This record gives sequence, C-alpha cells and structure tokens, in this order.
Amino acid sequence: MSEKTYEVRTYGCQMNVHDSERLSGLLEGAGYVRAPEGADGDADVVVFNTCAVRENADNKLYGNLGRLAPMKTKRPGMQIAVGGCLAQKDRDTIVKKAPWVDVVFGTHNIGKLPVLLERARVQEEAQVEIAESLEAFPSTLPTRRESAYAAWVSISVGCNNTCTFCIVPALRGKEKDRRTGDILAEIEALVAEGVSEITLLGQNVNAYGSDIGDREAFSKLLRACGKIEGLERVRFTSPHPRDFTDDVIAAMAETPNVMPQLHMPLQSGSDTVLKAMRRSYRQDRFLGIIEKVRAAMPHAAISTDIIVGFPGETEEDFLQTMHTVREARFAQAFTFQYSKRPGTPAATMEDQIPKEVVQERYMRLVALQEEISWEENKKQVGRTVEVMVAEGEGRKDGATHRLSGRAPDNRLVHFSKPDEDVRPGDVVTVEITYAAPHHLLAEGPAKAVRRTRAGDAWERRTAEPQQGAGVLLGLPKVGVPEPLPAATGGCSVQ
Repeated sequence: MSEKTYEVRTYGCQMNVHDSERLSGLLEGAGYVRAPEGADGDADVVVFNTCAVRENADNKLYGNLGRLAPMKTKRPGMQIAVGGCLAQKDRDTIVKKAPWVDVVFGTHNIGKLPVLLERARVQEEAQVEIAESLEAFPSTLPTRRESAYAAWVSISVGCNNTCTFCIVPALRGKEKDRRTGDILAEIEALVAEGVSEITLLGQNVNAYGSDIGDREAFSKLLRACGKIEGLERVRFTSPHPRDFTDDVIAAMAETPNVMPQLHMPLQSGSDTVLKAMRRSYRQDRFLGIIEKVRAAMPHAAISTDIIVGFPGETEEDFLQTMHTVREARFAQAFTFQYSKRPGTPAATMEDQIPKEVVQERYMRLVALQEEISWEENKKQVGRTVEVMVAEGEGRKDGATHRLSGRAPDNRLVHFSKPDEDVRPGDVVTVEITYAAPHHLLAEGPAKAVRRTRAGDAWERRTAEPQQGAGVLLGLPKVGVPEPLPAATGGCSVQ
C-alpha cells in the first residue's frame, strides 16, 4: 500500500510560514509524506494556510478551492483542509461556499489537524473547529523545517496593538509570550541539529515581556542568544517603534551574533496619518530611533514597510512620507498600496483615496526608494563581508557560475563560485565589487571559505531520505532543514 501524500500551500506572513512548517511536521508525524514538487493538488491531503490581510484573500482561496473540486471528485479519499487567519475569520462560511472542504481549523488549534482529518474521514462530514484561544504554542509542535541552516523561533503570538488597518489582533488574539527558558531550549536544540542562524519571530517581537511586566525582557533574550555556542547569526522581526527601547539597541550593538540589520515598519511619515492608523509614535520618534541605531551600529542595514494611500492621506501627508524616507535612507522598503481589509476600522473610514491617486503616489515612492537603495548599496563596494551561502536565492546562479547568500546585514550577495566545494550554510568571505539596487556582486576570487556545521547539516539532509524528516523543537529528533524565505512585509509586520 502506497503512503498517503500531503501538500501545504502557504499565504501571508512569516508567522504563517512558521505555522506551515508545523503543519507539515504534524502530517508527517501522522504518517503522511510530502507530495513531489509540482504536484499541484495531486495529493491525498491539500492544506491551505491562509492570510486575511489582503482585500482579495477570500477570492484567491475560493478560486483555488474551486480548481480542486473536480480533482476531489475523481479521487475518492482525497481531503482538503483550510486553516490560518481567513479560516479563523470566516469559519462556517468556507464550508457553505465550498462544501467539498473536509476540515476548517483556526490559528489557535493547528495541532488538531491530523485528528480533524481522521474525524472527517470516519464521520464523512466536514469538521469545523475554531479555538478562541491558543491551545499549544506553535513551537512546541512537531515541525518539518525548510532550511538546514536557518530557522524561525517564535517568541510570542498575538498583538496588543489596535492599528486601524490590521485585523491580526482579532484573529490571533492578545499577545502571549513564551517562557525564556523554552525559547533558549529550542534554539539550543536547533543549533544541535546544525542550524547556525535563527530569526526570533513575533507579531510585535520587541514587546516580548509584556506578560510579566519586564520591559527589558527582549534585550535580555538577545544577550542570552549571544551565549549559545555555535549560534552564528541572530535576527528578529518585526519590532514596533513604540516598544523599541535603548536597551535593545545596546544589546544589538554589544552582542556579536546579533546581526547589524533592523526591519522597522514606518507605515507612514505623516503624523496625521499615523494618528489615524493608531500608531503610537510620530515621525520624530521614528527618525530618532534610526539615528540611535546608526550611531551604535554604523553599518546596520535598515528596512521598513510603508502603506501608501491610507484613507484621508493628503498630498502633504504623502510628502511627509517621502521626507521620512529621504531622512531614514532605508536599504530596502516593502511598499504597499492601501486596500480595504474587511473587519478593520480603516475599511469604513471616509475619504478613501481614488485608486489612480494611490497608484501615482506609489510609483513616486518606489522610484525614490529604488534610488536610495542603489546609493546605499554602492557604499558597500570595496567592503569585505562574510556571506552565508544560501540555497535557491540566486535564480541565475547556474547560468552565471555564481553562488548566492546573505551578508550579516541581510543584503543579498551573488559571488563567484570558489574552486573548493561550498555548501549552503557554509561561510565565504568576499569583496564587494558591484552594487545594484537589490543585490551586490563579488566578482573576484573568494578570500576565504569556512566549512560549517550548518553545511554539514545541509549535506546530511540532502544525502538522507527526505520524507518523515522533522524535529520536535526542544526535544531533538532526526531531520535537518533548507532555506528560509527572505523576511517580507505581511500581517506580522508592525
């Protein structure tokens, strides 16, 4: 009898990517194996891990579900599950619109997926189970990580903010922090598996400690990460300017393995718009943080998120955003045109901006940021950097005979392939020779190649059978990962 296969389709933010690794681990623990690449729904179980942030998220989901309906008719026993933020929001609506769906589960009970699938099979009817509060912290569940050398580590879930454009607090609940000891135990287990880079993850990551009233809990956690032997790189996303305190800046600057990189969401440079967004900082406060970070870490690369065309945004408001971008000189900006998000206060605000106005402003902002990104990248030419070799980040690497990876500040670097064997997770020292707006080139010979435990882990993973690979974080089992997607904007970004 052949093994049952599964496919997980992920939409949305880093938290959803993190959750999908858990869903894969749960299914493999239940005896399923991952369907081959390009299966496109030809699996025994297809799971949609959804996002509710975008205005057309439901249309996208139902379109995909519609394409699977005839496939399910032809394949008795095939099951379809829908989880994530849209499932948490729409609940019974999903089964009404797509009665061929077998399981609907929420953001708080992803651990129930295998049980719900079995119950749906036995009872021959859809199972809809949406928990109202967190049943198990995601990182305590089994996982099938996607990287041998880098991993997400969730330190909190939920958010206590009330931004008028964001539906996340309603779907993922109030902030809930993990115990510091559990976080560090998970990181140590990951390092024992070969991981050398971790990204601390939270909807509002630097508010960590609010549960216990310790405003310095996050900086203490960063410093504790600095004491873990074998952990080479520590990153975090996404912080909120309101909670970004001087002790965090000091911890970043003074902890060698905390990388000189910061993703700090701006959203708008206009104080008027920030107030309408219920963002608890203003332009001066934001630029003040940037100034302090650069004083402590002169080579830090700072990225951001910006929303263009928020309801009521005037031309003057937009020009304030442009001014803030010029002052902050971001290495990269994830820019979004405002779209109504059902269930948020902003969706019903007056003075919704016409689409053509939003588009025109968006293009001006993108052009400005492109110019700044290129200028900032040109400053890197001549610098010698250590690049952690990545897997799958350089789409043209085969044709150009190059490899790709990330510098400590998270800039993407394409470099000439060294004569000696180099694996994802290994570290190559190169000199930057050319800059483009979104990447750097190192065209000369490598100055040094350092084979790492992370590279060993990648090698083990590629040499061993993939199916069933997984690790119960905190209690290591067999299995090592592949590359994390670059952090982007999304519902986890504050």
